[in-house]
Amino acid sequence: MTRPLDNITVVSLEHAIAAPFCTRQLADLGARVIKVERPGEGDFARAYDQRANGLSSHFTWVNRSKESLTLDLKQPPALAVLQDLLASADVLVQNLAPGAAARMGLGYEELRARFPRLIVCDISGYGNDGPYRDKKAYDLLIQSEAGYLSVTGTPDEPCKSGNSIADIAAGMYAYTSILAALLQRQHTGEGCHIDVSMLECLAEWMGFPMYYAYDGAPPPPRSGASHATIYPYGPFEAGDGKAVMLGLQNEREWKAFCEHVLLRPALADDPLYASNARRNENRAALRALILAEFGQLTASQVIERLERAKIANAQVNTMADLWSHPQLQARERLGQVETPAGPIAALLPPGRNNSFQYRMDPIPAVGEHTQAILRQLGRSEQDIAALRGQQAI
Repeated sequence: MTRPLDNITVVSLEHAIAAPFCTRQLADLGARVIKVERPGEGDFARAYDQRANGLSSHFTWVNRSKESLTLDLKQPPALAVLQDLLASADVLVQNLAPGAAARMGLGYEELRARFPRLIVCDISGYGNDGPYRDKKAYDLLIQSEAGYLSVTGTPDEPCKSGNSIADIAAGMYAYTSILAALLQRQHTGEGCHIDVSMLECLAEWMGFPMYYAYDGAPPPPRSGASHATIYPYGPFEAGDGKAVMLGLQNEREWKAFCEHVLLRPALADDPLYASNARRNENRAALRALILAEFGQLTASQVIERLERAKIANAQVNTMADLWSHPQLQARERLGQVETPAGPIAALLPPGRNNSFQYRMDPIPAVGEHTQAILRQLGRSEQDIAALRGQQAI
């Protein structure tokens, strides 16, 4: 089947998560993604851990369906190879240290002069200008700068996200911005420059707490796994020690919850709990009532009552539960990709499309495609041997 990005070539100077997550999704849609890595060790994310059949969990997640080309871009012959690649590329993505690409002659203005149809996407912590431009930026640092930690955690202690949420946000906005730029190029015939800031991406995702605290108003309190402003909405422990997540959205659901789950219909009209605002103010007392009833039941029995009352609920799953989730299994959302360590399970991309199948090709070894790419660029075996002898590849 024809995929949306067949015949699109992406060159990426990438490491860690944000840029690789962006380009993996472009590869999912059929793009040819050439990942430029350092000779020898490659992307440093390859060495984060060995949890996925001996491979790094981070790297395995965001690097399938790519070609690995090793280049030491500090050496002119290697930089010449990259320039040759860009002559036929559609997109360049980079998340090098601030200013590093420009110092190598890979800034947008220089590239635009040579390759006017090239789309250049820079991903950085704080953007290409401003007082924070050169400040180091890792995921947790951006979570802190964006105020994420101030609203996440318990009343006693802030807590970071359990995944790389700032990197993911930046990767998603880079991905969608590139898709938009490809559409725009169909109209204008010209490439463009995309400047993606991790801070700005996560700040966008902080829109609710920002507006909740608008004009100096108090921010939403840190409330653990419970909703900060709606109650009851969060995890509650059952008698078998397992937790059940539930959420009420309106007064109709509150009455159903009292009648069919707590088996106390009169509680619905108690002045202490007669509105969400009142329930939120008196959440400690209400939590005690809920736990007293749930303590007599197993988690499965609690979920049965919630389902009968048509109250939204969920199990508090572990990673093992997620791998074997019955809904993912029923919808056949688990595929498989090849890796240097053998085949490994992989989630299919979200958004099932009936017109094409997502690309699910192997995760490359460091430099696995270097020789083939150099041959495609017209380099002779003698040229390739010389580059290898100079440790430029």
